[in-house]
Amino acid sequence: MLTWYDAHARTLPWRAAPGSNAPDPYRVWLSEIMLQQTTVAAVTPRFAEFVARWPSVEALAAAPEADLMAAWAGLGYYARARNLHACARAVVAAGGFPATEEGLRALPGVGAYTAAAIAAIAFGERAVVIDANVARVVARLFAIEAPLPKGLAEIRAATDTITPDTRAGDFAQAMMDLGSSVCTPRTPRCLACPLSADCAAYAQGNPEGFPIKQLKAVKPQRHGTIFWLEQDDRVLLVRRPPRGLLGGMRALPTGPWADAPPGLADPPVAAPWTLLPDTVAHVFTHFRLELSLAVARGHGHGDSGEWWPIAELDSAGLPTVFAKAATTIRAANRRA
Repeated sequence: MLTWYDAHARTLPWRAAPGSNAPDPYRVWLSEIMLQQTTVAAVTPRFAEFVARWPSVEALAAAPEADLMAAWAGLGYYARARNLHACARAVVAAGGFPATEEGLRALPGVGAYTAAAIAAIAFGERAVVIDANVARVVARLFAIEAPLPKGLAEIRAATDTITPDTRAGDFAQAMMDLGSSVCTPRTPRCLACPLSADCAAYAQGNPEGFPIKQLKAVKPQRHGTIFWLEQDDRVLLVRRPPRGLLGGMRALPTGPWADAPPGLADPPVAAPWTLLPDTVAHVFTHFRLELSLAVARGHGHGDSGEWWPIAELDSAGLPTVFAKAATTIRAANRRA
């Protein structure tokens, strides 16, 4: 795997070249947090923006939380942004990143996978690193029949048997790259794989049959209404409560999210609201959300909030679901 990695490693802005000195722990940590449930293609430009704005963990720790939350828009799971800020402050207070997997696990927002990845990649510690790509490669290599997620314990044990004592970070990244480019979920390129001669799933002629996954439960459907209050080419924005889904983010006002459409319940102000025929759908981790869109003009601003120039709305750092709604409403307004 290391020989293959030396020849085929992806060039990524947070990585060091194969076999070279370990990269900056700050860049490794930041990339791993960003990559949780987000693709490399999506993260790469955002990573560049972050390190240009906050080039060190000290700079990130000193940043206002509101600036960080706005910069995080579109990367999902805003609790990760809050943990990112808390972690940066903890690292600065401690005088630097812990160099061990155990020490890294104690940091805010750093789980088992992230701690192992940072320990191996940034500090060269032997650690068993398992992301979705590595899990797929190992499940096929050993033909592990226990379905996910229960099979992860067996996958981890198998990965431990093949993780080397040296260049553990390069090995982890090699397995990630192999899963990303060769041992793909569909139509894996087994003839190009350096592990095919030892792969049990390939020997069975069924690499796509692994890993075995349990059927996913159907996500519940919820409904809500977003309120667009416009006045003098500005729109009312509010801050969501600091805790909970999208906590602390700037957003368009919304009523309750319920099992049935709530209509015009809990608007930000009393006004002659008009429901648009358009709706916006968004999928969160645990449920699907369909949002009706209500608009009104020139009726004050409610008890709290801020007026944001509509022409500059892209700079507000709205979470994706609210950015979708804003785009749909602005298009409807242009058609009207």
